[in-house]
Amino acid sequence: MADLQVYFDGGCPVCSREIAFYRARPGAERFDWVDVTRADSALGPGLTPQLALARMHVRTSAGVLLSGAEAFAAMWRLMPGLKWLGWLLVMPPFGMIAEWGYRLFLVSRKLWR
Repeated sequence: MADLQVYFDGGCPVCSREIAFYRARPGAERFDWVDVTRADSALGPGLTPQLALARMHVRTSAGVLLSGAEAFAAMWRLMPGLKWLGWLLVMPPFGMIAEWGYRLFLVSRKLWR
């Protein structure tokens, strides 16, 4: 089983480019990459396709569902070269700042569709 299931919006050009970057990095083999636009409706407990398309989510091997900046932090902590960034985001105030930035991105990405 993968360390994380990463749910992403494959219909978003920016999201797809970013996920392609991560998939090419060392450590990417630890993740199960799920393009929500191509997945069936069975995304697991607590996650509908609508929620999964609204923001990035990951599910840990323990079944914990994380979204937004928390999801990125969990992913980065498992990737060589990005671990430090993942750990930084769990320290206040960096996680809160990252979440605000992510929410700003979510508003602006609607303009790119």
